[in-house]
Amino acid sequence: MREAIARAVPVPAVTHPRMRQMVEEILIGSPVARALGVQLDVLKPEHVELVLPYSAENVTLGNTVHGGVIATLIDIAGAAAASSGADPEQVKGGATGSLSIQYLAPANGASLRAVASVVRRGRRQVISDVEVYAEASDAVTLVAKALMSSTLFG
Repeated sequence: MREAIARAVPVPAVTHPRMRQMVEEILIGSPVARALGVQLDVLKPEHVELVLPYSAENVTLGNTVHGGVIATLIDIAGAAAASSGADPEQVKGGATGSLSIQYLAPANGASLRAVASVVRRGRRQVISDVEVYAEASDAVTLVAKALMSSTLFG
């Protein structure tokens, strides 16, 4: 049993073009990502970085970015990381299985960067670690940390 749990799924050296297209069209191109202003910055196998420029439309009060906006950014980043190293012959889509977020500091008037890395890849389940940073002109602050599981569909 332990060997089955420890077994890793091979990961390609570069993100397959069809998986890149899936990330760009389905995740980054989704109506919610477009409405929020999410942008793809880095995409490589098992690692994704997204940027969300500051917008007054994404705040709760004053200039503090809404926690739900941060959660959505995390969800998109985790899903993109899960897709980034997947085999397009075996994966046609996916869904979030679970998402646990710890909010660590407010994101006040700053653009956000989500950095997602795959922790473990199975055939159908992928666990990703996602950190969100507020990138102000004078400082970078870790504002949230999350652990996410994605279920991949064939």
